[in-house]
Amino acid sequence: MGKVIAMIPARYGSKRLAVKNLLEIDGAPMIVRAMRKAAALDCFDEVWVNSESDVFGDLAKAEGVPFHKRPEALSVDTATSEVFVHEFLKSHDCEWLIQVHSIAPLLHPDEIVAFVERLKGGKYDTLLSGVDEQIHCMKGCKEINFDFTDMGMTQALEPVQRLSWSLTGWRASSYIAEHEAGRCATFHGEIGFFPLSKLSGWVVKVDSDYQVLKALAEAGHGG
Repeated sequence: MGKVIAMIPARYGSKRLAVKNLLEIDGAPMIVRAMRKAAALDCFDEVWVNSESDVFGDLAKAEGVPFHKRPEALSVDTATSEVFVHEFLKSHDCEWLIQVHSIAPLLHPDEIVAFVERLKGGKYDTLLSGVDEQIHCMKGCKEINFDFTDMGMTQALEPVQRLSWSLTGWRASSYIAEHEAGRCATFHGEIGFFPLSKLSGWVVKVDSDYQVLKALAEAGHGG
């Protein structure tokens, strides 16, 4: 089976929650927590940190994790993951790329391993992750997984698959080909969904997320 690389992305200039990757949970910055977790797993052939900032490069060096410094042009708000993933893949040969987000601090190692095995099974070109939400859901005042004419039982509802981006995996060769053809590589080919536990699928976007997840980690919850 071909090489599997874990890539941990980090951008210094986050807006909603400043330098959130450097916020500490259970005594370590979230980015360091992710490095240690990924590096301890046998499912990855290589683990890399990908950022424009030497701040993260220094942390990676201290942890013995290789650092990929993306071009400064890819550090701005308008530079999407679509672009910096492609730039990374052009420099690192692999069969599968797994993006491990440090802002999912309670992501459980067992779920990471299972995610990688699912992708390596070869059925999918893109494997997304998130949480199955089995509750009445609406969009634009319209029902999604239920009908206004029948309340129904919550436990009988078809779950809505909420993407969390805690983990995302791609077949490297097809990602590159799709991006260079001008198509969306983030969602390409055969697409699958990997359900995570609620804690693994909870990502830090705003301060309230951070405060709750920090408290849960310090109480011994999560991976």
